[in-house]
Order: sequence, then structure tokens, then C-alpha cells
Amino acid sequence: MIYGSLHAIDLVIILLYLGAVVYIGLRASKGTSSEEGFFLAGRKLGKLYQFFLNFGNATEPQGAVSTASFVYQQGAPGTWLSFQTVFMNPYFWFMNVWFRRVRLTTLSDLFEDRFGSRGLSMFYAMFQILVACVFLGFSNVTAYKIAASLVVKPEASWTAEDRASVEGFRELSRLEKLNTAHTLPAESKPTLDLLRDRNARGELRSYITLLSDVVFYLVFAVVVGTYIVLGGMSAAAVNEGLQSILIIVFSALLIPTGIKAIGGWHALGAKVPHNYFDLFGGGGDQFTKRSIVAFLLVAIIQNAGLSHNMGICGSAKDEFAARTGVSGNYLKRFMIIMWAFAGLIAVALFGVGGLSDPDATWGAMSNRLLGPGLIGLMLAGVLAGTMSTLAAKALAISSLFVRNVFRQIWPDITQAQGVFYARCTIIAVLVLGTLSALMMGSFFSIIKIVLTVNIPFGAAVLLTFWWRRITAPAVWCCVVFSTIVILVVPWTAAAIPAMANNPSLAQVSTKPGVGIYFDKVIHQRPDDLSSPMVAKSGLMNNQFNFEAWLIGKMGFDVEHWTPTQRLNAQFFFDSLFPFLVLIVVSWVTPKGDQTRIAVFYGKMKTPVGATPELEAAAMEETKRNPSRFDHTKLVPSSNWEFCRWDKVDTVGFIICCALSAVIIGFFLGVLHAAAGG
Repeated sequence: MIYGSLHAIDLVIILLYLGAVVYIGLRASKGTSSEEGFFLAGRKLGKLYQFFLNFGNATEPQGAVSTASFVYQQGAPGTWLSFQTVFMNPYFWFMNVWFRRVRLTTLSDLFEDRFGSRGLSMFYAMFQILVACVFLGFSNVTAYKIAASLVVKPEASWTAEDRASVEGFRELSRLEKLNTAHTLPAESKPTLDLLRDRNARGELRSYITLLSDVVFYLVFAVVVGTYIVLGGMSAAAVNEGLQSILIIVFSALLIPTGIKAIGGWHALGAKVPHNYFDLFGGGGDQFTKRSIVAFLLVAIIQNAGLSHNMGICGSAKDEFAARTGVSGNYLKRFMIIMWAFAGLIAVALFGVGGLSDPDATWGAMSNRLLGPGLIGLMLAGVLAGTMSTLAAKALAISSLFVRNVFRQIWPDITQAQGVFYARCTIIAVLVLGTLSALMMGSFFSIIKIVLTVNIPFGAAVLLTFWWRRITAPAVWCCVVFSTIVILVVPWTAAAIPAMANNPSLAQVSTKPGVGIYFDKVIHQRPDDLSSPMVAKSGLMNNQFNFEAWLIGKMGFDVEHWTPTQRLNAQFFFDSLFPFLVLIVVSWVTPKGDQTRIAVFYGKMKTPVGATPELEAAAMEETKRNPSRFDHTKLVPSSNWEFCRWDKVDTVGFIICCALSAVIIGFFLGVLHAAAGG
């Protein structure tokens, strides 16, 4: 060992991987002289590259780490925060075509193309730069959590504070087990409550790491920035191939080693609570079927607003290449199943509640199960997956900034200057992502940000594709009001003393350390259990369920709901509220430029040509006669733009549904076998 738990072999593997990434960036840099070449790889990526782009972008280490963490805490139902995407694959069969047919470079272009609004276009670009900080911060936190749990400080080097933290956690675990078994002595109850409060404050740890988060984030940003700044989308696409292989390897490493460590496959059923194998909820406060619907709704809506959709789907050479990218998403679903079993194995290894930080489940398992070389491979896989996610998002944001902010202020810059400013933007975004990571809390709170942060614009994009009557003022009202209700108030309330210290808001739920409205509730004075409860202060790390509070004001008894019921209500509210604003405001505001609107929806119905010449001819005909495909609409005389399916639509949708059903059936079968039949 030369650095904590890392061996020299591990460091060699990591350095070789990082060197390969930079080399690929250098090789790809020759084709990045124009903006289209840098952002979209010249729109020449075929089915194989689309597969890797979709798989690499969808399959990120934070998904593996967060899924294992949620399953460790809740059992198989915890998978649904990620696994609900299995129902989205048939939807992607159509969505990928929308983003290819719109024939734009960035999602900001959509608002100028459809509404003629440069203000909306610029606002979306600036909004997405802030959103990117959240996504990049999440990626950074994930990579750090795993790396930190692998670089563990030896006990001989612990300080007094380190020892008190670890011993306090061990005592908490012992008392929690006694409490669960209803054998906790009455005189130990105050000690348990005090330790719970300290744990909610983040003072207890099951391990001590040597790795500095600041140093890790900075080094990570430098490496990612180097290969993306050099090679753009071409480098990202080539790297996805390498990174996809490493992601598969890193996802599979813990399964055989974990099964062996717990005593074999049959030991899962013996050591893990039986209800942990019930995918659709097996008691307690696990996610339920209603939760699945709620998660699916917000996932579909926010997905439409993701800035990288245009870069990934728009880089496809034709519609079928864009559509076949969905196959990469299917491979991810099998990865999720593997991640879920890693979480179940962790329950068998450490016991329920045996880790002070459930978010470190993946890293703790790696540290326990893997030896020299394999730990290096694991870290390389984590870095690979995180880098692929960072690359796609950083590219999308740089294209937004250059095309929809910079060019609106200085429209005469050259293509070479545009690429230069894009590279500068990538560096800035990676730095902001590092700062964002330092502010973030638990994976569960981060996942809630990730699932909801794009809902305001996601709803606007979907209704723009579907409904001819939508207006620019409605989009403005939607994004402003929804952002305030869904994002601003929930994620800043804990930093406002008047709200954080309000007794009616800082109420405690049935779960220790968890509030009814705030995620984290603690005693105002440490070591004084008689002091009043307050929300743990902080920005972005202690969410206030503003939606549940609003629902309570409507007369619903949310205070007696379970945490999962309040979460479901929050997600249903977040899904429906933006559409309500969009539809109501659209009906009371004037229609936009009808010629522009007709050309936009004509373009959306015009198939992408097989060659540049055929594509140009098809679009020229559509501009002359925008309504030439209106006979394909389900209701030709309506404002709704849903069209009848052709053979490719129908067959592809049926195949996608069948594959989704097979994957769910496979997951259920494996869970049943693991539970002991």
C-alpha cells in the first residue's frame, strides 16, 4: 500500500486510463475547427456511435452508486428511482426522432425557431448553465464518494476526533439493532437519541478517508477538461466506446466477489430481510406502485429539457441512427439490475444500517471485496463513466453559451472564435461543477434535484412539440413560476432562519432525523435533547417540501402521511403544475406568428433525407408547403400535433415494449430466486 488502501498496481491502471483519454482527445482535435464539427461531429455519427453515446451518457457511476445506496436502505423498491426508465425506452423511440427532425444545434435554438424569442433562447441557455452545475456536481460527488471510501486512513493514524466519530457510529449501530429487536434498555434511550442527532448533523463516520475532496475535484476537472477541450464531440464519442466497456466491467466486479464473501447465492435469502426482494414494495415506507408512476412522470418531463439531447440525437446521420441509440438505454437497464444486487449484497455484508453513510455503499463494498488491481480497475470504471457524463453535458452547455448567448451579443465572430469560446466555457462549467459538488448533501437529496431541476423547461419543450397553441408568454410564466415553486423555495428555505427555525415547519416525522417538510431536522443545541427542533441549515443540502406544504394548505392531512406519500405528492405536483400554467396562459395570450409556426410543425413532420441533397430538397418543399403532411395528424383540424404511426413507428414501439417487459420479468425472476424461491 502506498496511499491509504491503494496499491501501486491500482495507481498504474488509473494513470494508464487517464493517459488514454488525453491521447484520444489529441487525435480527435483535428476535426474541430468548425462549430458543427466541435459540437455535433459534423452530424456524421452512425448507429454504433449513437449506441455508445446513448449508453455512456445514460449509464453514469452516480446511477450505480445511488441505486446501490437506495437498495441498501430500502431493498429492491429503492431501484425504482433509476429503474423507472425501463418504461421510458418505448418513448425514446419517438423522442430521439423529434430532436433529429427539429434540425437544430442546441435546445436554445428551439425557442428562437418556434417562438421567435431570443430572450427565451438566452434565458434557457443561462438556466442550463446553472443546471449543468447540479449535474456535474452530482458526478463529482459520486466519483469522490467511491474514491474516498477506497483511500481509508489507517486506525493507527486516527486523531481523537476521528476515533470519537467512528466509535460513536459503532455505538449507534449497536443501539439501533437493540431498538429494532425491542430489547433496548430504557436507560439507553437518551444515548440513542443523542447519537441519532449527531448522525443527522453528519458528525459520525464508519470510516475516515485520506482523500481531500477539493484536490480530487480539481484534478478530475483538469483531466476531463483536457480531452473535451481538445476533441469536442468526436473525442466524446470515441471515449464512450472505451468508457462503456469499463462501465460494464465496474458494474460486474462486485457481484461474484460479493456473493462469495457472504457465503454463496443462497446466503442472500438468509441474510437479507425478505421484504427487500419485493420489487413493488413489501411493507414499511418503501417506494410503491404509485411512487413508480410519480418517478416516471417527472423523469419523462425533465428528460425533454436536457440540453444534451440535441447534441446526441442531432449528431446522428439519419433518423434510424438516432432511433437505434435507444438500444444503449436498454443495456443500461441490465446495469441497473446489477447495481440493485450490489445493494442487496451490501445488506448481507454490513447489515441493515451498518454504514454511517449509505451513499458510500459502493465504495465500502469495493474496499471490502476487491484486491490490488481490481480496485484500480474499479476506480478507472468510475472515472470513465463520470467523465462520459461530464463530457456530454459540458459540450451541450458550451454550445448553448456560444450560439445562444455569445453570438446574440457579438453575432460576427468567426467559426474558429466560436470554438475557442466554447472551450473556455467548458473550463468555466467544470469549475462551477466543482464548486457545486462542495455544496451538495446526500444522494437522495441530489437525486431529487436532478429529477426536478429541468421540469420547468422540460414541460415547455414537450408541449412545444405536441401543441400548436402554446405561446411564448406561457413559456415565460411556466419557467418563472415553476422554478420558484419547484426549485428556489425548496432549496433555499433551510438557509433562511425564519423558515428553518419555524416550529410548524421543522416538525419531526416518524423517521429519526427526518422532518415532515424538511429532509433533515435536528435539535437546535447540540447535546441538548430538550432544545427545540430546527431544520439543519444550508443551501442545496436540505430540501423543504414546499409542494406538500401547499397541498396541506388545501386541506389535506399531509402531516400524517408517510415520507414516501409526501414524496409522491411532491412529484405529482411538480409534474402537473407546469402544464397547468402553460395551458391556462396560452389560452389567454395571443397566438404567435402563424407562418413561423406552420413551418416549424411542417419541419417536424418532414423525414430527414438520406443524403444532404435529398434533405435540402425535402426542406425546401416543406417551406413552400408547410401543411403537406397535416393529413398524417390524428386530428387534422386540432392544435394537437400527434401523428399516425407508420410501420417503423409501430414495429419499433412493439419491440421496445416487449424488451422492457422481458427486462422487468428477468429482474423479478432473479429477485425471486435470490429470496429463496
